[in-house]
Amino acid sequence: MSWTSLRIHPGGEREQVLAALFAAGAQGVHEDGDDLITHFPADTDVDAVVTAVRSAAPSASWDLGRSDDTDWSVAWRDRLRAHDVGLLTIAPPWLAEGLDPAHSVIIEPAMAFGTGDHPTTRGVVRLLQRQMSPGLVVADLGAGSAVLSIAAAKLGASRVFAIEYDGDAISNAELNVRANRVEGVVHVFEGDAGVLLPLIAPVDLILANIISSVLVELLPAMRRALREGGRAILSGILLEEKPAMLEALGADGWRVIEEDEEEVWWSVTVATR
Repeated sequence: MSWTSLRIHPGGEREQVLAALFAAGAQGVHEDGDDLITHFPADTDVDAVVTAVRSAAPSASWDLGRSDDTDWSVAWRDRLRAHDVGLLTIAPPWLAEGLDPAHSVIIEPAMAFGTGDHPTTRGVVRLLQRQMSPGLVVADLGAGSAVLSIAAAKLGASRVFAIEYDGDAISNAELNVRANRVEGVVHVFEGDAGVLLPLIAPVDLILANIISSVLVELLPAMRRALREGGRAILSGILLEEKPAMLEALGADGWRVIEEDEEEVWWSVTVATR
């Protein structure tokens, strides 16, 4: 079977590109550096897919190619692997055999992005392990597959509010929560984080792996939602965006506690002054 390969460089609009691809029928997306790659059957109207991506992410660029004799609706799964991130292992279900359920986060990759394959996910999980203590109440903004919410639950959170704006991601998040048997701790909500945060406040810890422009918009709401002494872990920030993010954090009354870098991505733990 012949497939059309679509490689997209999303620039600073990764989430928008992913949403457009899945809405256009992509059955899987994998990463090659900063690029996002997916495959469509040869009879797909790829021009319409590109138009949808351009509409959602005007700064994105792309390349088309051909890939024969591979069923990419299945083969993309072979590119996923288990990731050991401190105390936890993040893995897809077909690589979960033999893992300790107490120290593993099993994620069924679907329309929601967040499998442990991306440096931003791993950055948050590394920082999370240095901030978590039993009984904390956590808010996970832009929860996607709920990977970070589940990680927080496995690390001892008493309650986790997984907030996701994209309705298409909710069923996958709920499936992953049930599969990891943390449904008594993790509660999935569909909606705008800026609207829902005041309703669940106060919380002890906020996780937000979102593009930097959205993070900046949410900083005041996050500050107001934290208990005294609370902290936030932010990711989805390119290293080249770090100076601008530090300026925004300072202007909103935050101080940096700890940083994490992997490849071109920066994650940071912050607290209010």
